[in-house]
Amino acid sequence: MHSVDFFDTRIIEGTTTSIVLDNGKIEQISVNFTKGAAVRALKGGSWGFTSADGDFDVEKAIRAASELAVSMNEKSPKEKVKMQDIASPVVSNTPKVKKNPLDISLEEKVGNLKEFGKYAKKEGISSTSAVYSESSYKVMYTDSTGVEGEYDVVRTGFAISAVASREGLYQAGRESRFGVTGYEIFDKYNAAELAEDAANSALQLLDAKPAKGGNMPVILDPELAGVFAHEAVGHASEADLVLEGSSVLENRIGESIASPLVTIIDDPTMHEYGYFPFDDEGSQTEKTTIIDSGVLKSYLHSRETAAKLGGTPGHCRAQGHSRPIVRMSNTYIDNGNSKFEEMLEEIGNGMYLIGSRGGQVNTGEGVFQFNAEKGYLIEDGKLTTLIRDVSLSGKILEILNNVKMVGNDLKMNSGRCGKGGQLVPVTDGSPHLMISEAMVGGA
Repeated sequence: MHSVDFFDTRIIEGTTTSIVLDNGKIEQISVNFTKGAAVRALKGGSWGFTSADGDFDVEKAIRAASELAVSMNEKSPKEKVKMQDIASPVVSNTPKVKKNPLDISLEEKVGNLKEFGKYAKKEGISSTSAVYSESSYKVMYTDSTGVEGEYDVVRTGFAISAVASREGLYQAGRESRFGVTGYEIFDKYNAAELAEDAANSALQLLDAKPAKGGNMPVILDPELAGVFAHEAVGHASEADLVLEGSSVLENRIGESIASPLVTIIDDPTMHEYGYFPFDDEGSQTEKTTIIDSGVLKSYLHSRETAAKLGGTPGHCRAQGHSRPIVRMSNTYIDNGNSKFEEMLEEIGNGMYLIGSRGGQVNTGEGVFQFNAEKGYLIEDGKLTTLIRDVSLSGKILEILNNVKMVGNDLKMNSGRCGKGGQLVPVTDGSPHLMISEAMVGGA
Protein backbone atom coordinates (compact mmCIF):
# COMPACT_ATOMS: atom_id res chain seq x y z
CA MET A 1 0.00 0.00 0.00
CA HIS A 2 2.79 2.47 0.92
CA SER A 3 5.01 2.91 -2.14
CA VAL A 4 7.80 4.48 -0.08
CA ASP A 5 11.23 3.37 1.19
CA PHE A 6 10.52 4.16 4.85
CA PHE A 7 7.90 5.71 7.11
CA ASP A 8 7.50 6.29 10.83
CA THR A 9 4.83 7.56 13.23
CA ARG A 10 5.10 9.30 16.58
CA ILE A 11 2.01 9.62 18.75
CA ILE A 12 2.16 11.96 21.73
CA GLU A 13 -0.50 12.51 24.35
CA GLY A 14 -0.40 14.41 27.60
CA THR A 15 -1.12 17.59 29.51
CA THR A 16 0.79 20.81 30.11
CA THR A 17 0.11 23.45 32.74
CA SER A 18 1.69 26.85 33.04
CA ILE A 19 1.09 29.66 35.53
CA VAL A 20 2.55 33.15 35.14
CA LEU A 21 2.46 35.77 37.90
CA ASP A 22 3.34 39.38 37.20
CA ASN A 23 4.08 41.38 40.37
CA GLY A 24 2.25 38.74 42.41
CA LYS A 25 -0.92 38.90 40.29
CA ILE A 26 -2.06 36.11 37.99
CA GLU A 27 -1.25 37.04 34.41
CA GLN A 28 -1.90 33.69 32.80
CA ILE A 29 -3.02 30.18 33.65
CA SER A 30 -3.17 27.60 30.90
CA VAL A 31 -3.95 23.89 31.09
CA ASN A 32 -3.77 22.04 27.78
CA PHE A 33 -4.59 18.45 26.97
CA THR A 34 -2.93 17.36 23.78
CA LYS A 35 -3.07 14.29 21.59
CA GLY A 36 -1.54 14.15 18.16
CA ALA A 37 0.66 12.37 15.67
CA ALA A 38 3.67 13.21 13.51
CA VAL A 39 4.22 11.04 10.44
CA ARG A 40 7.17 11.00 8.03
CA ALA A 41 7.60 9.09 4.78
CA LEU A 42 10.72 8.80 2.64
CA LYS A 43 10.91 8.14 -1.10
CA GLY A 44 14.34 8.32 -2.74
CA GLY A 45 15.76 11.54 -1.33
CA SER A 46 12.45 13.26 -0.53
CA TRP A 47 10.63 13.42 2.79
CA GLY A 48 6.88 13.85 3.16
CA PHE A 49 5.75 15.04 6.58
CA THR A 50 2.30 15.42 8.09
CA SER A 51 0.98 16.04 11.59
CA ALA A 52 -2.49 15.64 13.05
CA ASP A 53 -4.18 16.74 16.27
CA GLY A 54 -6.97 15.18 18.28
CA ASP A 55 -8.61 11.99 16.98
CA PHE A 56 -6.83 11.02 13.83
CA ASP A 57 -6.53 8.09 11.45
CA VAL A 58 -2.89 6.95 11.45
CA GLU A 59 -3.24 5.03 8.17
CA LYS A 60 -4.64 8.13 6.49
CA ALA A 61 -1.76 10.24 7.85
CA ILE A 62 0.81 7.69 6.56
CA ARG A 63 -0.90 7.78 3.14
CA ALA A 64 -0.79 11.59 3.06
CA ALA A 65 2.91 11.70 4.00
CA SER A 66 3.70 8.95 1.47
CA GLU A 67 1.89 10.76 -1.36
CA LEU A 68 3.83 13.93 -0.56
CA ALA A 69 7.16 12.08 -0.61
CA VAL A 70 6.39 10.25 -3.88
CA SER A 71 5.21 13.43 -5.59
CA MET A 72 8.26 15.43 -4.47
CA ASN A 73 10.58 12.62 -5.51
CA GLU A 74 9.01 12.61 -9.02
CA LYS A 75 9.10 16.40 -9.43
CA SER A 76 12.63 17.03 -8.14
CA PRO A 77 14.60 13.85 -7.41
CA LYS A 78 17.38 14.24 -4.84
CA GLU A 79 20.25 11.98 -3.84
CA LYS A 80 18.81 8.84 -2.21
CA VAL A 81 18.64 9.00 1.58
CA LYS A 82 19.73 5.97 3.59
CA MET A 83 18.54 5.45 7.16
CA GLN A 84 20.76 3.70 9.72
CA ASP A 85 19.20 0.39 10.76
CA ILE A 86 18.38 0.20 14.46
CA ALA A 87 16.83 -2.27 16.91
CA SER A 88 13.76 -1.42 18.98
CA PRO A 89 14.82 0.62 22.02
CA VAL A 90 14.86 -0.85 25.52
CA VAL A 91 13.39 1.59 28.03
CA SER A 92 14.87 1.16 31.51
CA ASN A 93 16.07 3.32 34.41
CA THR A 94 13.37 5.96 33.81
CA PRO A 95 13.07 8.89 36.26
CA LYS A 96 10.66 8.16 39.11
CA VAL A 97 8.13 10.82 40.14
CA LYS A 98 7.45 11.10 43.88
CA LYS A 99 4.66 13.71 43.71
CA ASN A 100 2.60 13.60 40.54
CA PRO A 101 1.84 17.26 39.69
CA LEU A 102 -1.55 16.13 38.31
CA ASP A 103 -2.53 15.21 41.89
CA ILE A 104 -1.96 18.78 43.13
CA SER A 105 -4.81 21.28 42.71
CA LEU A 106 -4.40 24.38 40.56
CA GLU A 107 -5.24 26.51 43.63
CA GLU A 108 -2.35 24.99 45.57
CA LYS A 109 0.06 25.58 42.67
CA VAL A 110 -0.99 29.23 42.34
CA GLY A 111 -0.80 29.70 46.13
CA ASN A 112 2.69 28.20 46.27
CA LEU A 113 3.91 30.38 43.41
CA LYS A 114 2.46 33.53 45.05
CA GLU A 115 4.00 32.58 48.39
CA PHE A 116 7.59 32.17 47.22
CA GLY A 117 7.22 35.02 44.70
CA LYS A 118 6.79 37.42 47.65
CA TYR A 119 10.41 36.88 48.65
CA ALA A 120 11.58 38.64 45.49
CA LYS A 121 9.63 41.80 46.32
CA LYS A 122 12.26 43.67 48.30
CA GLU A 123 12.76 47.40 48.71
CA GLY A 124 14.24 48.76 45.47
CA ILE A 125 12.69 46.00 43.31
CA SER A 126 10.33 47.57 40.77
CA SER A 127 8.85 44.40 39.27
CA THR A 128 8.82 40.63 39.73
CA SER A 129 7.61 37.67 37.76
CA ALA A 130 7.17 34.04 38.76
CA VAL A 131 6.50 31.14 36.41
CA TYR A 132 5.54 27.52 37.06
CA SER A 133 5.33 24.88 34.35
CA GLU A 134 4.70 21.15 34.16
CA SER A 135 4.19 18.62 31.41
CA SER A 136 3.23 14.96 31.55
CA TYR A 137 3.52 13.00 28.29
CA LYS A 138 3.36 9.54 26.77
CA VAL A 139 5.37 9.10 23.55
CA MET A 140 4.74 6.10 21.24
CA TYR A 141 6.94 5.39 18.21
CA THR A 142 6.69 2.87 15.34
CA ASP A 143 8.35 2.61 11.94
CA SER A 144 8.07 0.55 8.76
CA THR A 145 11.07 -1.63 9.71
CA GLY A 146 9.29 -2.93 12.83
CA VAL A 147 10.99 -0.67 15.39
CA GLU A 148 8.65 0.35 18.22
CA GLY A 149 8.89 1.88 21.65
CA GLU A 150 7.04 3.97 24.21
CA TYR A 151 7.81 5.94 27.35
CA ASP A 152 6.26 8.40 29.80
CA VAL A 153 7.98 11.53 31.06
CA VAL A 154 7.06 14.24 33.58
CA ARG A 155 8.84 17.61 33.57
CA THR A 156 8.31 20.27 36.23
CA GLY A 157 9.96 23.57 37.06
CA PHE A 158 9.78 27.18 38.11
CA ALA A 159 11.52 30.48 37.43
CA ILE A 160 11.57 33.76 39.29
CA SER A 161 12.92 37.10 38.14
CA ALA A 162 13.24 40.52 39.74
CA VAL A 163 14.03 43.91 38.23
CA ALA A 164 15.67 46.64 40.30
CA SER A 165 15.66 50.25 39.14
CA ARG A 166 17.26 53.50 40.21
CA GLU A 167 17.48 56.80 38.29
CA GLY A 168 16.76 55.21 34.91
CA LEU A 169 19.12 52.27 35.42
CA TYR A 170 17.50 48.83 35.33
CA GLN A 171 19.12 45.54 36.36
CA ALA A 172 17.60 42.07 36.53
CA GLY A 173 18.23 38.92 38.55
CA ARG A 174 16.81 35.50 37.71
CA GLU A 175 16.80 32.00 39.19
CA SER A 176 15.18 28.90 37.72
CA ARG A 177 15.05 25.15 38.34
CA PHE A 178 13.54 22.61 35.92
CA GLY A 179 13.87 18.83 35.79
CA VAL A 180 12.43 15.42 34.88
CA THR A 181 10.73 15.30 38.21
CA GLY A 182 7.35 15.84 39.84
CA TYR A 183 6.10 18.44 42.29
CA GLU A 184 8.86 17.28 44.69
CA ILE A 185 11.07 19.82 42.89
CA PHE A 186 9.87 22.23 45.62
CA ASP A 187 11.27 19.84 48.28
CA LYS A 188 14.59 19.64 46.46
CA TYR A 189 15.05 23.42 46.02
CA ASN A 190 14.16 26.26 48.37
CA ALA A 191 12.13 28.48 46.03
CA ALA A 192 11.81 31.31 48.58
CA GLU A 193 15.59 31.48 48.99
CA LEU A 194 16.09 31.47 45.21
CA ALA A 195 13.56 34.30 44.87
CA GLU A 196 15.56 36.31 47.42
CA ASP A 197 18.77 35.52 45.52
CA ALA A 198 17.23 36.86 42.29
CA ALA A 199 16.21 40.10 44.04
CA ASN A 200 19.60 40.53 45.78
CA SER A 201 21.42 39.97 42.49
CA ALA A 202 19.38 42.69 40.75
CA LEU A 203 19.89 45.16 43.63
CA GLN A 204 23.65 44.56 43.80
CA LEU A 205 24.00 45.16 40.07
CA LEU A 206 22.66 48.72 40.48
CA ASP A 207 25.92 49.51 42.31
CA ALA A 208 28.16 47.52 39.98
CA LYS A 209 30.67 49.24 37.69
CA PRO A 210 30.28 48.97 33.90
CA ALA A 211 32.93 46.63 32.47
CA LYS A 212 35.97 47.85 30.57
CA GLY A 213 36.62 45.61 27.59
CA GLY A 214 39.83 43.98 26.41
CA ASN A 215 41.77 40.73 26.07
CA MET A 216 42.46 39.14 29.44
CA PRO A 217 42.52 35.86 31.36
CA VAL A 218 39.09 34.89 32.68
CA ILE A 219 37.40 32.36 34.94
CA LEU A 220 33.95 31.23 33.81
CA ASP A 221 31.43 30.05 36.39
CA PRO A 222 29.68 26.68 35.75
CA GLU A 223 26.61 28.35 34.20
CA LEU A 224 28.45 30.46 31.62
CA ALA A 225 30.93 27.65 30.87
CA GLY A 226 27.94 25.30 30.38
CA VAL A 227 26.38 27.75 27.93
CA PHE A 228 29.71 27.80 26.05
CA ALA A 229 29.71 23.97 25.93
CA HIS A 230 26.15 23.94 24.59
CA GLU A 231 26.13 26.89 22.20
CA ALA A 232 29.67 26.91 20.85
CA VAL A 233 30.56 23.20 20.88
CA GLY A 234 27.26 21.30 21.06
CA HIS A 235 25.64 23.07 18.09
CA ALA A 236 28.83 22.81 16.03
CA SER A 237 28.81 19.03 16.64
CA GLU A 238 25.24 18.54 15.31
CA ALA A 239 25.76 16.39 12.21
CA ASP A 240 23.09 18.12 10.09
CA LEU A 241 25.01 21.41 10.45
CA VAL A 242 28.25 19.54 9.67
CA LEU A 243 26.71 18.16 6.43
CA GLU A 244 25.40 21.61 5.47
CA GLY A 245 28.96 22.92 5.68
CA SER A 246 28.05 25.24 8.54
CA SER A 247 30.25 23.82 11.28
CA VAL A 248 33.81 24.69 12.20
CA LEU A 249 34.15 21.02 13.29
CA GLU A 250 33.62 19.57 9.78
CA ASN A 251 36.19 16.87 8.85
CA ARG A 252 37.90 17.18 12.26
CA ILE A 253 37.00 13.79 13.84
CA GLY A 254 40.13 12.33 15.43
CA GLU A 255 41.86 15.72 15.55
CA SER A 256 42.99 17.51 18.67
CA ILE A 257 40.80 20.64 18.73
CA ALA A 258 40.93 21.62 22.43
CA SER A 259 43.16 21.63 25.49
CA PRO A 260 43.75 18.04 26.73
CA LEU A 261 41.93 19.12 29.93
CA VAL A 262 38.64 19.42 28.01
CA THR A 263 36.15 16.55 27.75
CA ILE A 264 32.63 17.40 26.53
CA ILE A 265 29.75 14.92 26.76
CA ASP A 266 26.12 14.85 25.64
CA ASP A 267 24.05 12.31 27.57
CA PRO A 268 20.26 11.98 27.04
CA THR A 269 20.10 9.14 29.61
CA MET A 270 20.95 11.48 32.53
CA HIS A 271 17.94 12.29 34.69
CA GLU A 272 18.18 15.97 33.81
CA TYR A 273 15.76 18.28 31.94
CA GLY A 274 17.04 17.12 28.52
CA TYR A 275 16.36 13.42 29.26
CA PHE A 276 14.84 10.97 26.74
CA PRO A 277 15.29 7.15 26.67
CA PHE A 278 15.00 6.97 22.87
CA ASP A 279 14.90 9.79 20.36
CA ASP A 280 12.09 10.81 18.00
CA GLU A 281 13.31 8.31 15.38
CA GLY A 282 13.19 5.37 17.80
CA SER A 283 16.98 5.23 18.36
CA GLN A 284 18.14 4.09 21.80
CA THR A 285 19.99 6.91 23.54
CA GLU A 286 23.44 6.61 25.08
CA LYS A 287 26.15 8.83 26.51
CA THR A 288 28.10 10.41 23.63
CA THR A 289 31.58 11.85 24.18
CA ILE A 290 31.96 14.74 21.71
CA ILE A 291 35.47 15.78 22.81
CA ASP A 292 37.66 13.37 24.77
CA SER A 293 40.73 14.96 26.41
CA GLY A 294 40.90 17.56 23.65
CA VAL A 295 40.26 15.17 20.72
CA LEU A 296 37.04 15.44 18.65
CA LYS A 297 35.50 11.97 18.88
CA SER A 298 31.93 12.20 17.65
CA TYR A 299 29.17 14.29 16.14
CA LEU A 300 25.55 14.08 17.32
CA HIS A 301 23.49 12.07 14.82
CA SER A 302 20.11 11.25 13.36
CA ARG A 303 19.62 7.93 11.55
CA GLU A 304 20.14 9.78 8.26
CA THR A 305 23.38 11.58 9.24
CA ALA A 306 24.75 8.45 10.98
CA ALA A 307 24.29 6.48 7.73
CA LYS A 308 26.08 9.24 5.77
CA LEU A 309 28.98 10.05 8.09
CA GLY A 310 29.27 6.87 10.14
CA GLY A 311 28.28 7.22 13.77
CA THR A 312 25.61 6.32 16.28
CA PRO A 313 22.12 7.83 15.99
CA GLY A 314 20.07 8.90 19.03
CA HIS A 315 20.04 12.69 18.87
CA CYS A 316 17.03 13.45 16.66
CA ARG A 317 14.32 15.41 18.49
CA ALA A 318 11.20 17.40 17.78
CA GLN A 319 9.06 19.89 19.65
CA GLY A 320 5.64 18.25 19.96
CA HIS A 321 4.38 17.07 16.58
CA SER A 322 7.05 18.87 14.54
CA ARG A 323 9.63 17.29 12.21
CA PRO A 324 12.57 15.79 14.15
CA ILE A 325 16.02 17.35 13.65
CA VAL A 326 19.45 16.74 15.21
CA ARG A 327 19.48 18.18 18.74
CA MET A 328 21.41 18.12 22.00
CA SER A 329 20.11 16.80 25.34
CA ASN A 330 22.24 17.18 28.50
CA THR A 331 25.56 18.67 27.39
CA TYR A 332 28.42 19.29 29.79
CA ILE A 333 32.14 19.75 30.26
CA ASP A 334 33.38 16.93 32.49
CA ASN A 335 35.10 17.55 35.83
CA GLY A 336 38.80 18.26 36.05
CA ASN A 337 40.74 18.39 39.30
CA SER A 338 41.38 22.08 40.02
CA LYS A 339 39.84 24.11 42.83
CA PHE A 340 38.34 27.57 42.31
CA GLU A 341 40.83 29.06 44.82
CA GLU A 342 43.73 27.61 42.81
CA MET A 343 42.36 29.27 39.66
CA LEU A 344 42.22 32.67 41.38
CA GLU A 345 45.80 32.23 42.54
CA GLU A 346 46.97 31.12 39.09
CA ILE A 347 45.21 33.90 37.17
CA GLY A 348 46.54 36.76 39.30
CA ASN A 349 44.69 39.53 37.44
CA GLY A 350 41.69 39.10 35.17
CA MET A 351 37.93 38.74 35.40
CA TYR A 352 35.47 36.23 36.86
CA LEU A 353 32.32 35.95 34.70
CA ILE A 354 29.10 34.67 36.24
CA GLY A 355 25.79 33.49 34.77
CA SER A 356 24.33 33.88 31.30
CA ARG A 357 21.99 36.31 29.59
CA GLY A 358 22.02 34.65 26.18
CA GLY A 359 24.12 35.48 23.16
CA GLN A 360 24.79 34.19 19.70
CA VAL A 361 27.03 31.74 17.91
CA ASN A 362 27.99 31.27 14.27
CA THR A 363 28.96 27.59 14.05
CA GLY A 364 30.14 27.91 10.44
CA GLU A 365 32.60 30.72 11.13
CA GLY A 366 33.33 29.34 14.59
CA VAL A 367 32.72 32.57 16.50
CA PHE A 368 30.49 33.38 19.48
CA GLN A 369 29.43 36.20 21.78
CA PHE A 370 27.70 35.63 25.15
CA ASN A 371 26.47 38.07 27.77
CA ALA A 372 27.24 37.25 31.39
CA GLU A 373 24.87 38.24 34.21
CA LYS A 374 27.74 39.87 36.10
CA GLY A 375 31.43 39.67 36.79
CA TYR A 376 34.12 40.48 39.31
CA LEU A 377 37.56 41.94 38.70
CA ILE A 378 40.31 39.62 39.92
CA GLU A 379 43.26 41.55 41.35
CA ASP A 380 46.26 39.78 42.88
CA GLY A 381 44.27 36.54 43.05
CA LYS A 382 41.31 38.11 44.89
CA LEU A 383 37.76 38.97 43.79
CA THR A 384 37.32 42.74 44.05
CA THR A 385 34.96 45.06 42.12
CA LEU A 386 31.50 43.86 40.98
CA ILE A 387 31.02 44.43 37.22
CA ARG A 388 27.85 44.67 35.08
CA ASP A 389 27.11 44.71 31.33
CA VAL A 390 29.91 42.30 30.52
CA SER A 391 30.26 39.90 27.60
CA LEU A 392 32.59 37.17 26.40
CA SER A 393 33.41 36.65 22.75
CA GLY A 394 35.94 34.83 20.64
CA LYS A 395 36.71 31.99 18.30
CA ILE A 396 35.42 28.61 19.50
CA LEU A 397 38.62 26.66 18.77
CA GLU A 398 40.89 29.34 20.26
CA ILE A 399 38.93 29.41 23.52
CA LEU A 400 38.91 25.58 23.70
CA ASN A 401 42.70 25.59 23.36
CA ASN A 402 43.11 28.41 25.90
CA VAL A 403 41.53 26.37 28.73
CA LYS A 404 44.29 26.10 31.33
CA MET A 405 42.41 24.75 34.36
CA VAL A 406 39.17 22.76 34.75
CA GLY A 407 37.41 22.72 38.12
CA ASN A 408 36.06 19.73 40.05
CA ASP A 409 32.67 21.33 40.78
CA LEU A 410 30.42 20.37 37.81
CA LYS A 411 26.98 21.97 38.06
CA MET A 412 24.05 21.58 35.64
CA ASN A 413 21.56 24.29 34.53
CA SER A 414 18.32 23.60 32.70
CA GLY A 415 16.53 25.55 30.01
CA ARG A 416 15.22 25.38 26.47
CA CYS A 417 17.18 25.34 23.24
CA GLY A 418 15.93 26.79 19.96
CA LYS A 419 16.78 25.43 16.52
CA GLY A 420 14.79 25.36 13.29
CA GLY A 421 11.94 27.23 14.99
CA GLN A 422 11.56 24.49 17.62
CA LEU A 423 12.22 24.67 21.38
CA VAL A 424 13.20 21.55 23.33
CA PRO A 425 14.16 21.03 27.00
CA VAL A 426 17.91 20.78 27.57
CA THR A 427 20.44 20.97 30.38
CA ASP A 428 23.99 22.18 30.13
CA GLY A 429 26.75 22.30 32.66
CA SER A 430 30.41 22.58 33.50
CA PRO A 431 32.78 23.02 36.39
CA HIS A 432 34.61 26.38 36.70
CA LEU A 433 37.00 26.98 33.78
CA MET A 434 40.14 29.11 33.71
CA ILE A 435 40.95 30.49 30.26
CA SER A 436 44.34 32.10 29.65
CA GLU A 437 43.01 34.71 27.21
CA ALA A 438 39.57 35.76 26.01
CA MET A 439 37.91 38.89 24.64
CA VAL A 440 35.81 40.57 27.32
CA GLY A 441 33.41 43.24 26.09
CA GLY A 442 32.10 46.09 28.21
CA ALA A 443 29.96 49.19 28.07
